[in-house]
Amino acid sequence: MMQDPALANWLQLALTPGLGATALLQLLRQFGPPENVIAAKRAQLARFASDSAIDALHSNEVARAVEHALAWLERPGNSVVTLGDADYPKLLLEIPDPPLLLYCRGQLQFLNRPALAMVGSRNATAQGERNAEQFARAFSEAGFTIVSGLAQGIDAAAHRGGLAATGSTIAVLGTGADVVYPAAHTALSAEIVERGLLLSEFPLGSKPLAHNFPRRNRLISGLAQGCVVVEAALASGSLITARAAADQGREVFALPGSIHSPLAKGCHALIKSGAKLAESADDVLSELRAFRRSGFASTSTAANVPALAADGEEPLLAHMGDAPVDVDSLCARAGLPAAHVSAELLRLELAGRVAALPGGLFQRLA
Repeated sequence: MMQDPALANWLQLALTPGLGATALLQLLRQFGPPENVIAAKRAQLARFASDSAIDALHSNEVARAVEHALAWLERPGNSVVTLGDADYPKLLLEIPDPPLLLYCRGQLQFLNRPALAMVGSRNATAQGERNAEQFARAFSEAGFTIVSGLAQGIDAAAHRGGLAATGSTIAVLGTGADVVYPAAHTALSAEIVERGLLLSEFPLGSKPLAHNFPRRNRLISGLAQGCVVVEAALASGSLITARAAADQGREVFALPGSIHSPLAKGCHALIKSGAKLAESADDVLSELRAFRRSGFASTSTAANVPALAADGEEPLLAHMGDAPVDVDSLCARAGLPAAHVSAELLRLELAGRVAALPGGLFQRLA
């Protein structure tokens, strides 16, 4: 089996038990690319990781998990996108704990397309499912990729609506990318692989454990410029996604319903707390007025992520010039917030395009 040593190193870090997202980002910032982390001495790693995690890093168990993932990658349509890849979703770089890598099945081009998250009740009404599918189709026709969680009810309807037009859909899983849950969505997931994208941050083979789903919700909202909630009870997990969206600076929309329906109370609570009422797809699209079909949708300054320059160069590199520059100066030149610039600098540093210098300065490399 041919192996990509660089990708194997990313997988080794990601598959090490006890190394969470925060610790992994600290290790990458301290040591640079994954091979440097893996080669670091135990005493150096001890500042950022527990003894058990350091032991696991070079364990046979992790080595077998890496081999399994590399074998999975040999199958058509399977891929892994790491934090250092140009394909890594730009908007995920802005959330507090972006996953080190994403296991993907399907069409990677949708990772950085304009997107809208759509979530709601698993026990949706027939009308709620119709609304979700119709809204999703209208958004997809407008050029937005629909992001949801492949659950029954509203999620499935949103995916179907996304697949009905050019925007297509992304399903963010609470399982491994090789596990279909619920099993009733085997055909839908196959259609998404064919014309959209399935992705997961969880290791291959991960079962549908209850604590996985609230965690994956931050990715559903993080991948999108806005989040639309369709039918949600007050205790619905969809409200977790809506809160994550608000915390990430995304727009939150909610469809109203009957005052007598328990499935409308969550949406009404969101509207009372500041979410925008959406009676039609145009209500959402008009709020995202900075959206351009050929560019990115923006609902806040933090979401205004530029596409590649015309010559294919990374846009931030074009603003760096040849002399060392600090983050504040880059923010002013690029018109981007510090959170985005810092995250993008980390990705470029890991890719060997930028070097960090003393005094908080950065310099582009030839």
